[in-house]
Amino acid sequence: MSKIIPGNQKHLSLEDRLFIEQSLNQGLSFKEIAKYLCKDPSTISKEVKKHRASNWYHKGSFLNKKNFCVHRYQCRKTNVCKKIILCGIKCTSCPSCNQTCKDFEKECCNRLMKAPYVCNGCSQKLHHCSIAHKYTYDARFADRKYRETLKDSRRGINLSEKEAREKDSIITPLIAKGQSPYQILVNHPELQMSVRTMYSYIDQGIFTSKNIDLKRKVTFKPRKCHKTQISNREIFHGRSYEDFLKLGLNAFIEMDTVHSCRDSQKTLLTFFFTEEKLFLAYLLNRCTKGAVKAVFDRLERRFEDVFDFQSIFEYILTDRGSEFGDPVALETNPNGIQRSSIYYCDPMRSGQKGGLEQAHTMLRMVLPKGSSFAFLTQWDVNRIVNHINSTPRESLNGDTPYQRALKRYGEDVLKALQLGLIHPDEVCLRPKLIRFK
Repeated sequence: MSKIIPGNQKHLSLEDRLFIEQSLNQGLSFKEIAKYLCKDPSTISKEVKKHRASNWYHKGSFLNKKNFCVHRYQCRKTNVCKKIILCGIKCTSCPSCNQTCKDFEKECCNRLMKAPYVCNGCSQKLHHCSIAHKYTYDARFADRKYRETLKDSRRGINLSEKEAREKDSIITPLIAKGQSPYQILVNHPELQMSVRTMYSYIDQGIFTSKNIDLKRKVTFKPRKCHKTQISNREIFHGRSYEDFLKLGLNAFIEMDTVHSCRDSQKTLLTFFFTEEKLFLAYLLNRCTKGAVKAVFDRLERRFEDVFDFQSIFEYILTDRGSEFGDPVALETNPNGIQRSSIYYCDPMRSGQKGGLEQAHTMLRMVLPKGSSFAFLTQWDVNRIVNHINSTPRESLNGDTPYQRALKRYGEDVLKALQLGLIHPDEVCLRPKLIRFK
């Protein structure tokens, strides 16, 4: 069934597992569940058997909770172990009864031996059932177990110990002679690996050669990366940079974040108006999806009319940082009304929002890289932003971004955005002159 339906070869999601759990509680068969999910019944059967949770409910007999024999209620045997000469105690109350009795038969349930293999949907309640070893299917536990297995299966290297020794016997002597990994792979195609894979194996210590044996790698510093990328790639459908170019916009807003040093978790959420060259920045205590959404909600509440916010923040272009990983929450307000449209740049292409990156250089004149935002307040950030927006620009024919924005949006909108005008003689982008409280 799954081969007939196109695009149905994907792994089961949490929503699918929740439906399986709900269906099992209702007593539906694997065939009925598979028909709804457009999967093969064997897929559902394997999922339930592999990810079911094992639980022990120590019912046993009245005097021995560890006795799981079928005959424990009718059995009258004594001294089966023959360790004590005179033992008048029934073996059913002895902890070692199941291990020593030859007539022991474990109590089993046919429901657990064949489909559905779990106690879900059973008419008898768990605490009333006499079966000690029970199996249940919990969707969240199954999904977590699946994720852990998937993560563990991708660890390590795709080489056996023998293959690693064979490749090492070729690579290590050539690196000692000064040859580069690319040169080695060109002359030895039998290695069957890429240049990036060879660098990774050397860095992990799989081969005898180390990073210090490479000619140029020791001269490069490790790359610093503060951001984490969005893991869910499905949100990029219809929001890619290619889709953004199809709109043919002349004016839009670019969005990004500026991080503090590692001692502080505070972050600046920045906006840049491409037509007016206007720069905005708002302080976040943490760089999370919820913090970014809170800024959007707070800005929307400052406008008297909801449509004013929609007209200003209609189209937003941003990068693929994890803090922007929930576009639906940013695009819609708490009432469910769409207020903006989010689009994403291509990976490693910060130049696609070059106007904002240029504005960050002016911000870094006041807050250099490595500086801490721990003692910053929103008042301090507003003052820095006002200095930047009061600087004349050659691209605006000598006007300031504040003046251009004032002509287009009006004074009320700029006050809602917490913007003000700095006198031209007082504008300065040096950190020693812009003192914080």
